[in-house]
Amino acid sequence: MAFSSIPFLFAFLPIALIFYRIMPAKGRAALLVVLSLLFYAWGDITHLPILLFSTAFTYVAGMEIGLFKARGERWLARRALIVSVAVQVLLLGFYKYTDFILGNITALFGRDPVQSGVSLPIGISFFTFSAISYLADIYMDRAEPEANPIFAAAYITFFPKLISGPIAQFRDMQNQFFAPRMTKQGVLAGTQRFLVGLYKKVLLADNLGAAYAGVQALDTMSAGSAWLAMIYYSLQLFFDFSGYSDMAIGLAQMLGFRMDQNFDYPYASDGMADFWRRWHISLGAWFRDYVYIPLGGNRCSRNRQIFNLIVVWLLTGFWHGAAWTFIFWGIWHGFFVIVERFLLRDIRPMIPRAVRIAVTVLIAFFGWVFFASPSMGYAFHWIGQMFGSDGLGFWNATTGYFFRSTVLLLILSVLCCMPGFGKLMNKLSWRSGKAGVWISAIVYVLLLICSIAYIVGSSYVSFLYFAF
Repeated sequence: MAFSSIPFLFAFLPIALIFYRIMPAKGRAALLVVLSLLFYAWGDITHLPILLFSTAFTYVAGMEIGLFKARGERWLARRALIVSVAVQVLLLGFYKYTDFILGNITALFGRDPVQSGVSLPIGISFFTFSAISYLADIYMDRAEPEANPIFAAAYITFFPKLISGPIAQFRDMQNQFFAPRMTKQGVLAGTQRFLVGLYKKVLLADNLGAAYAGVQALDTMSAGSAWLAMIYYSLQLFFDFSGYSDMAIGLAQMLGFRMDQNFDYPYASDGMADFWRRWHISLGAWFRDYVYIPLGGNRCSRNRQIFNLIVVWLLTGFWHGAAWTFIFWGIWHGFFVIVERFLLRDIRPMIPRAVRIAVTVLIAFFGWVFFASPSMGYAFHWIGQMFGSDGLGFWNATTGYFFRSTVLLLILSVLCCMPGFGKLMNKLSWRSGKAGVWISAIVYVLLLICSIAYIVGSSYVSFLYFAF
């Protein structure tokens, strides 16, 4: 069930908030588990047992790791961690990568790809990473094992982050599930954040997605149309996922929980390392804390650091999808991060910041071509079209039509990618005094009305990250 759907906005959310408000504080964690399971079942009841198994198994494994540590049997705790993480990874691998593996094996023998018929449970990549965070934080002494199974289940199944993140780490959320407080300030601030996210998703991402789909439907493309397709998709992806993250963070605030920002204007980054400090921050932090640092991080030789980065970026690409295009996308980003860190470290300060930002955006946008493409051949054909491989020149009547029909959308999208957008929204926040309250109320009510009107009348709705 998407946060931008009519059933969620006018049925699930208000009913959930009413029951949550009247529930005594100490019973709210249990209610959250019930609400989260209902939320998941609404969208994917077939795979609800997978979520239940993952949650129950994670709780038992966490207790076991904690017990071994309390006895001083560190080696047994380590073995329990390895086994329990392996179970979670195998579960993820079976549902997400079976067809990819079978397809590549059959291709080696020159046969047609075999389809296993295994369907992907919604959100499995996200709740699996939450489960691994739970187990690893207990083992690494970052958090105590949660004795109350309700609190453990509430963390893993917490519906604002369940199916598409952010990937909030267990150590950051553990203590929040005991008697969470629902305050007026939190509800207002959360509503504000939610409506900004809804605006990004519905009014920007969905319109950009419709434009992208229109260009991609062309049999042939001029170079300008191919560039427009790349720009449409790159902006759509940002607003789609950052909008969802804002809605998730806003929902958490309404319920009395704190989740950190997941996007920090990444298209204003002045380098690829800076880009990944701003894009999908919770995913980058997860790979840093649970893969890069355990491998040795920066506390090792230069060659070992490069190896660690290669592993992280291969896994980052493969986590996003079971296809060579995602693996290449991970390698693409990893290559530029490594080059920037080890070859351009002394040169970068001499390059004007505006140039660094432009190059970073260009690298990121070209990377999204592989991210969006169903195959490597399709991606390289698309890039070829950007440089005139279809023989239609740079600009034709079709390119002009798409550009003219979306120029205002593009201008608005670019402006909303800049940090000034955040500063403007802060000035319109609920905490700006009496005049600010009225102004912000009008602004956010208009955002809600426009978003609802578009949802009701639109035939194009998607959440790109539901696929991951």
